Amino acid sequence: MLPEPPPVLRTQAIDYTDGDLTFEGYAVDPGPSARLRACVVLAHEWSGLNDPTRRLAERYAGLGYVCFALDVYGKGVRGDPLGDNTSLMSPLLADRMLLRRRLLAGYAAARRLPGVDPARMAVAGYCFGGLCALDLARAAPADLAAAVSFHGVLHPPAGLPAGRIDARVLLLHGWEDPVAPPADVLAIARELTEAGADWQLHAYGHARHAFTFPGARFPERGLVYDPLADARSWSAMRAHLAHALSREGGD
Repeated sequence: MLPEPPPVLRTQAIDYTDGDLTFEGYAVDPGPSARLRACVVLAHEWSGLNDPTRRLAERYAGLGYVCFALDVYGKGVRGDPLGDNTSLMSPLLADRMLLRRRLLAGYAAARRLPGVDPARMAVAGYCFGGLCALDLARAAPADLAAAVSFHGVLHPPAGLPAGRIDARVLLLHGWEDPVAPPADVLAIARELTEAGADWQLHAYGHARHAFTFPGARFPERGLVYDPLADARSWSAMRAHLAHALSREGGD
């Protein structure tokens, strides 16, 4: 038997708003289907919705999900994937309620996409996007079934009330990540437990920050690509989403 041909991906820039600000997301659809598909919302890293995030969205769509890469900076506001993007990220780290509003706006836009089953939603993110994935889970929007953080920033927002987290949370963490030291790992374990979340932690020995990014070659800053941790974390994510997003509710 001949192998199945790869899916023909359909891509589209999607404008949406939060208040007076316009954002531009990137939607990727695996192609025609007789049934609605589960959707993975993808949160970008600190440089914004650039080509690496768009290519990653296409990779998620290749798994059979509709993928919507949201935008938390604003249409046309993009940084340098290999540069210092502190000036873009810091205002949102300082105002996590503003970040939450923008995440929820992107989540709502994803649920409105044609072909999406709004009852089967997940979020995934990398680095700053990992924090975004966790903050969306903390916001507990309707029908968010799963959240996945790859080498994410783990500390919770200050000043926001803690509530129940219904999404199934997967933390994919490099044990030698200087951005998320062991104390932060223990703290989020307590937080997720107290929030009643169904959570898992996969810690990869010797892996550092940005272990899934092939361009991460800065050991002096603790940013190093790790192909083994990259492959293991991708497999773990696939299993987690397949379980959480099944039509039977993952049980």
